[in-house]
Amino acid sequence: MFGATWYTAGLVAGLGAALGVLAAGIFAALRLGVLLAFVAGLAAGVLAGALPWSWEEAVAGGFGGALAGLAVPDVVRGALGRGGTRGATAVLVAVAALVLAALALVPLLGYVLAVVVPAGARRIGRRGGRTYAGLRILARD
Repeated sequence: MFGATWYTAGLVAGLGAALGVLAAGIFAALRLGVLLAFVAGLAAGVLAGALPWSWEEAVAGGFGGALAGLAVPDVVRGALGRGGTRGATAVLVAVAALVLAALALVPLLGYVLAVVVPAGARRIGRRGGRTYAGLRILARD
């Protein structure tokens, strides 16, 4: 019914997202970090799809890598701005990229990762340093 292309395209889209997260972790602290993470995520995703497979997988990998490369640097910069050390942040981002790459092996989950990772990162990045008020709003000064 379906060829193997639907699985490999999803796999490479998820791998591209993981590579975009890794690129964001590497370049986010630099002045042109978002641009560098975008280009590196796009290139890594395209190469991950084009080298072993064909252009369909290259497009899917580039899509996942580019979106993650655009969205995730805000999260990394926020973590560094709120007191996170570069080493610990790099380790956490690398572990997150490995987990995403492993999850991309699940059929159809790679497509979901390519969309959800950037959307979640944008939501977290937009929130910035604001915290949830919780029960503090009930406290009287």
